Amino acid sequence: MKLDILALAAHPDDVELSCAGTIIKAIQSGKKAGVIDFTRGELGTRGTPEQRLEEANDSARIMGLSARENLGFRDGFFKNDEEHQLEVIKMIRKYQPDIVLANAIADRHSDHGRASELAREACFLSGLAMIKTELDGVEQQAWRPKTVYHYIQSIPHEPDVIVDVSSAWETKIASVKAFKSQFYDPNSTEPETYISSPEFWQMIESRGIHYGHEIGVKYGEGFTVERTPGVQSIFDLV
Repeated sequence: MKLDILALAAHPDDVELSCAGTIIKAIQSGKKAGVIDFTRGELGTRGTPEQRLEEANDSARIMGLSARENLGFRDGFFKNDEEHQLEVIKMIRKYQPDIVLANAIADRHSDHGRASELAREACFLSGLAMIKTELDGVEQQAWRPKTVYHYIQSIPHEPDVIVDVSSAWETKIASVKAFKSQFYDPNSTEPETYISSPEFWQMIESRGIHYGHEIGVKYGEGFTVERTPGVQSIFDLV
């Protein structure tokens, strides 16, 4: 199955919090999108890995994803090395995305920056025909995405691109709330965490409003790039 967008994430819910609006809006326009979660988030204080997998599947249905997989990398300890790169390359070649959305280049959680590097390098290496991979016993063809965008997470970064996600905002929030074990619930007896407070929800809302304000819309999602994207015409820019 060829996808237009493939989002790569260190943990289940990274995508929902950071770029679900962009993905949902693309799907609303007829594009196909998928998510590859690197880990099951098993080091999270709240919930269990099994719960998070179930929640990720619920969120995938809300977003309308064409595919979602979990690579089962070790939360907190996966590396940007050959072994992990090859597993990510297999996914890139399997889904042949034109655009990859990847973790923030630097962030509060060390997994995010490491996942960003892993995604970026795997995207380049995936285009090298001399790197051989197989999936289900079939040799894969080389494939390199056209563009890699890094979504913004806990630490604010000055975005290079802002996407108007106003029409997708309510669905984005529903996709985040699918992770019931992780976020604010006044009736929960689980330990309180950085993302489980009501103030965290306020941050998500205010950031969306802030990025939207920068481009004159209600809600926006920001991305950074490491390679300057090109356009066919100046009129491609809003």
